[in-house]
Amino acid sequence: MTRMSVPNVKNSIDRAIHAVEGRMTNGLSPASIMVAYFDWLVHMAHSPGKVSEMSENFARKTVDFNIWAARATMDPDLPDFIQPLPEDRRFRSEEWKKFPFNVIAQGFLLKEQWWHYATMGIPGVSKHHESMVHFGARQWLDIISPTNFFATNPHVLKTTVEQGGQNLMKGAENFWNEVMRNIVEEHNAADSEYKVGKNLAVTKGKVVYRNRLVELIQYEPTAKKVDAEPVLIVPAWIMKYYILDLSQYNSLVKYLVDKGHTVFMVSWHNPTAQDRDLNMEDYVTQGVMESLKAVTTIVPDQKVHGVGYCLGGTLLTIAAAAMARDEDDRFKTITLFTTQTDFSEAGELMLFIDESQISYMEDMMWDQGYLDTKQMSGAFQLLRSFDLVWSKMVSEYLLGEQPRVNDLMSWNADATRMPYKMHTQYLRRLFLDNDLAAGRFEVGGKPIAVSDIRTPMFAVATGKDHVAPWKSVYKIHQLVDTDVTFVLTNGGHNAGIVNEPGHPRRHYQIGTKLDNDKFVPPVEWAERHPVIEGSWWEPWEAWLTEHSSGKVTPPQVGTKEGDYDPICDAPGTYVFEE
Repeated sequence: MTRMSVPNVKNSIDRAIHAVEGRMTNGLSPASIMVAYFDWLVHMAHSPGKVSEMSENFARKTVDFNIWAARATMDPDLPDFIQPLPEDRRFRSEEWKKFPFNVIAQGFLLKEQWWHYATMGIPGVSKHHESMVHFGARQWLDIISPTNFFATNPHVLKTTVEQGGQNLMKGAENFWNEVMRNIVEEHNAADSEYKVGKNLAVTKGKVVYRNRLVELIQYEPTAKKVDAEPVLIVPAWIMKYYILDLSQYNSLVKYLVDKGHTVFMVSWHNPTAQDRDLNMEDYVTQGVMESLKAVTTIVPDQKVHGVGYCLGGTLLTIAAAAMARDEDDRFKTITLFTTQTDFSEAGELMLFIDESQISYMEDMMWDQGYLDTKQMSGAFQLLRSFDLVWSKMVSEYLLGEQPRVNDLMSWNADATRMPYKMHTQYLRRLFLDNDLAAGRFEVGGKPIAVSDIRTPMFAVATGKDHVAPWKSVYKIHQLVDTDVTFVLTNGGHNAGIVNEPGHPRRHYQIGTKLDNDKFVPPVEWAERHPVIEGSWWEPWEAWLTEHSSGKVTPPQVGTKEGDYDPICDAPGTYVFEE
């Protein structure tokens, strides 16, 4: 017995050390980063041809740039030396076209171009490590961008002159307030204008079921007749459900209810250390399956339109595949918002996922019982560092602007945790091993196959998604043997989904692949289908109605059968858990 306990003690010591380190590195594994850079450095050192080519490129571009810079001092209409990428918004204003800021901006873009060349295409470097090194170089360059500094940002200098330095005084105040909020761990005071139950998540309804993991909300009908089949929405457990029930003008729930749909919404419990042993199967059974049982009891003799968002969509797909395996046909249709089912090309999030990184994260979660919201948000901020970090610092600290807050930003600050066992399984079995797409993922002790799903599907992807890239979402076409209607809309992971009719500058592309149609690659698909102005909510709602069996009298809210009596008013209690 003594011999057996020694390895456990040693293992616990290692885990404790990693957990302490993780708090200082924001959950990033130092070993993973070091191995990536060592891989790059060693192969760089053994590639003299590449090094010589880089040196020649640097010398030639430097000479050309110096000639351009000399001309730029006298010719304000001189074309740019380097054209920024279409999505690069940093140097678009007219102030950056004037000397010396045009030279500063172009010099920085030249530096970015060279580092891109230096970190990519080194023979022998693994693709994962190459991406990590390239990403690290990009983060370092984002830090030293001329937009971030008082002396090299013409907009900041102009504002300072116009306001007599008042912007810097306001910026110092904003900085101090931010420091104090972080010390006492308070939310931004500006968030107070948006409150759940006051002007967020206010669509009327009742909680009709509750277990350890979920509350199920049934919304009250507003139409005299509703589609016979109800809608069950499964949001991601990494977020509070009210992303789909924000303000009254952009609530997807309200839109569906007003259009004559009976809507149910899953509201997830925010796990604590006591929930550390909740696993993926618990989320399938207690989350999706128990909610589906409640819906089909309250609305008997009807199939259900299943809707999943992000991780919730992945979970819904897992449940649907298990049901198809077991010949359970309670789903009428399945809709997936920004949902990945094949994780082989899961975008830049894969930078944070390898064996070393997951092992390190497991030790952190083992120590505290869950993955903290700060550790999750740190990764997302790195993916969009300009939008989420540096532009915010410039606007608030250098320009002295008040922090911008809207309903979506307020929701974004209301993050949730993820339990140790579930998140470990999710990262390993889905992201790292891609078990779902490979047919190795098990539910109830038996493997499932997404290809067993035969119900019609509607999949939505967003063009600027850093979490679920649209080409990754598109892979659903290759996994299922059923009709798939696919929508590609503009916007990001969240803003592209909160896409109410009337929202300015919104457009989408839509197309349907029938079961027997041949596969069309994603780029070719985008070229084939025209861009349509407006909101994709409208064709989706029409699709739901088309796949329904007619209008009926609205069902009652809750039922005594099966003990689904209303428990409390929406938005329930789990949404308030911090």
